[in-house]
Amino acid sequence: MYKVFVNDKPLFLTNQIVKETDFQLFLLESVDIKQVIVKMFQNKIPKAFLYYPDEKEIMKKLKAKIPVVKAGGGLVYNKKGEVLFIFRNGKWDLPKGGIEKREEIDETAIREVEEETGVTGLKIVQKLQKTYHVFKRNGRYKLKVTHWFEMKTDFDGIPKGQIEEGIEKVAWLKPDEIKEALTNSYENIKLLFETEKVTE
Repeated sequence: MYKVFVNDKPLFLTNQIVKETDFQLFLLESVDIKQVIVKMFQNKIPKAFLYYPDEKEIMKKLKAKIPVVKAGGGLVYNKKGEVLFIFRNGKWDLPKGGIEKREEIDETAIREVEEETGVTGLKIVQKLQKTYHVFKRNGRYKLKVTHWFEMKTDFDGIPKGQIEEGIEKVAWLKPDEIKEALTNSYENIKLLFETEKVTE
């Protein structure tokens, strides 16, 4: 099962029919995906399931119905075990951004972390899960697939937020501060910490 966030509300892609209780179920094959997305953005649908019998094909089916944007991002630890966060649009987030031509996704992740935070000396430790969310740009809805990487760095300078990306501040947060920051973050970001060990 996949979880796609639309306006921070979950849209589940599933190959199992579940009895509806507090959500709406749609058939992925025939659904007008834009209508579902619009209703989720308007808060008319709090949670929805898209059903398709073949789990291996389910994400392909969704991607055939909506333009896809690929992005890379980093969950970065310093020597003290603190995690690098950025603050923009009133929420705590992790540095990430879109892939450029002829770039591998791990290169995208490192470049974006460097550009958005000024932190250098990044080394990838491992690949983490992908996250999915729908956003609107120039009147069109798109699916952003973000490939996340756990990284470490010995950087000990002062991180600087990329102004043109609207980043108001960059901070290294300790495990207890992370819990607090996640109460004002995005569902996708919370997912990374559910599977990630926050304490060293």
